[in-house]
Amino acid sequence: MKYKRVLLKLSGESLGGGESRGLSAGVLSSYSKQIKAAAAQGVQIGIVIGGGNIFRGLSGTGKGFDRVKGDQMGMLATIINSLALQSSLESEGVKCKVLTSVRMEPIGEFYSKSKALEYLEAGFVVIIGGGTSNPYFTTDTASALRGVEIEADILLKGTRVDGVYTADPEKDPTATKYDRLSFDEALSRNLRVMDLTAFTLCKENKLPIVVFDMDTEGNLGKVLEGKKIGTIVE
Repeated sequence: MKYKRVLLKLSGESLGGGESRGLSAGVLSSYSKQIKAAAAQGVQIGIVIGGGNIFRGLSGTGKGFDRVKGDQMGMLATIINSLALQSSLESEGVKCKVLTSVRMEPIGEFYSKSKALEYLEAGFVVIIGGGTSNPYFTTDTASALRGVEIEADILLKGTRVDGVYTADPEKDPTATKYDRLSFDEALSRNLRVMDLTAFTLCKENKLPIVVFDMDTEGNLGKVLEGKKIGTIVE
């Protein structure tokens, strides 16, 4: 395997399957099988999951929710998704721990870098829920922050799209995919790889990003082997 320790960012909407909401048993099973295969190869895996399939804080502000309360609801949504993935992984026989950025014992242990590293070194998959624990920050930023903290070799952004394109491929049939980008190129071309805070955090800490299609079974393993899957930003 090319990478020893990774931070895998999963989309909440992807967990919802075709409806992009709720939880799809099929998607959870597919993700768990891919993660199990990677863990069996000795790769240390930290995971951050979005909560958009349940509640997205920013969208709530347009419906009368206070932004801070909306973001806190979004943080809880990420923890629901974390528990769902933990349950699915454990049913596959994978050792897994959920750490939360807000105190929630016994639902999950309170996150710290040292605890996350201790579990990773012991062969556990570590899911970190609750975002950064602060409002106004996305789970993209949480994944960048946790990736830097656990000293991951790379941040893997698993999405429904197979990389970064010149435009939205779902809207523009002429959009073409980038195989490789520098951070500066992505910024100058205004490509929405991740939100700006997350992107800057990765750039400043030299944490490369791979954007790839997690919904195609086997792709996670191919990325970890260093095959040309998705788009790498470094």
